[in-house]
Amino acid sequence: MSKEQKIRVGITHGDVNGIGYEVIFKAVADEAFTELCTPVIFGSSRVANHWRKTCGLEDVRYNVVDSAREARDGEVNLVNITSEEIKLDCGMPTEQSGKAAWLALDKCVEAFRNREIDVIVTAPINKEAMKMAGFPYPGHTEYFEHELGNDFKATMMLMCEAPQLRVALVTAHMPLEDVAKAVTAEAIVEKLRSLHNTLRKDFAVERPKIAVLSLNPHAGDGGALGNEEQTIITPAIDEACGRKIMAFGPYAADGFFGSGKYARFDAVLAMYHDQGLTPFKVLAMENGVNFTSGIPVVRTSPDHGTGYDIAGQGVADPGSMRQAIYSAIDILRRRLQYIRAKANPLKKQYVDRSGDREVLDLTKTDDTPDEILL
Repeated sequence: MSKEQKIRVGITHGDVNGIGYEVIFKAVADEAFTELCTPVIFGSSRVANHWRKTCGLEDVRYNVVDSAREARDGEVNLVNITSEEIKLDCGMPTEQSGKAAWLALDKCVEAFRNREIDVIVTAPINKEAMKMAGFPYPGHTEYFEHELGNDFKATMMLMCEAPQLRVALVTAHMPLEDVAKAVTAEAIVEKLRSLHNTLRKDFAVERPKIAVLSLNPHAGDGGALGNEEQTIITPAIDEACGRKIMAFGPYAADGFFGSGKYARFDAVLAMYHDQGLTPFKVLAMENGVNFTSGIPVVRTSPDHGTGYDIAGQGVADPGSMRQAIYSAIDILRRRLQYIRAKANPLKKQYVDRSGDREVLDLTKTDDTPDEILL
């Protein structure tokens, strides 16, 4: 991204049998939107035209291009990912819709690698359709972690500005019967480390406070309902605190959210998918955003699904999609600002306060664990 060029937002069309195109077109319909960024949709012009007419959005204009490199600032752009016809079955998961969603993802990631786009926003996919198409990942999070290198570990985070709430997960798209084995002290410490760094780098929270939820009901009730809190979660929190990460808990999820205690923290680390996402969506459904932290690209998504039950009716709410785009832009700006600020840091100096007077010792440094973590 050059200084003269607007931020280029790559948007995948998601499942073509759902509300993806409707919420995308509604989100970018305002002419002022293209003054903020350059939207680049990865999809099919034929499918786009179908949904534009079906949902009564003929006023939305877009520029069809062969690659994101050709996208024009000041306009909505659409990269044709295929010249083949895509069969539509409104409101149904099909192999065709899964393949089309997968192809859009691959084309969008390729454009990011080629520096043709700056951030990625994904419209919802359907896991059944993706499985039919042979997609080997449980969801978007795992796909981006694999595609952007094994050195990066992705974390699924749901976020909202009002109320301010950020919920990250130790385990994401996993059967419940496998969760307990996957919740290890190592996994919790790694997620806390990643979350701590993300809050500093992507959200400009200098000293983030993180709440950690329990695994069992009532936080195990002292071992009566399970001992993972005593043997795994509490030791992990202690280890994280030893690394100067401000982690607290474990808290029983029901009382934690029911009492509004989440408002005291910068983020919450949940042990599994529904433990974190159910209360989040109750509190923040319309404005919620799914953010994948810990990977090189800023990737966001609406926090809702494909909306098969309302597909083609023109009633889908674009609020979450619009917020996902705004959030991706904001996160990228904060990340770039953080990188610039850390590019040439002043050498920290050690101050000996052990005596009656504070003495500056230029032979030592006062390195903090944060520097080691980043």
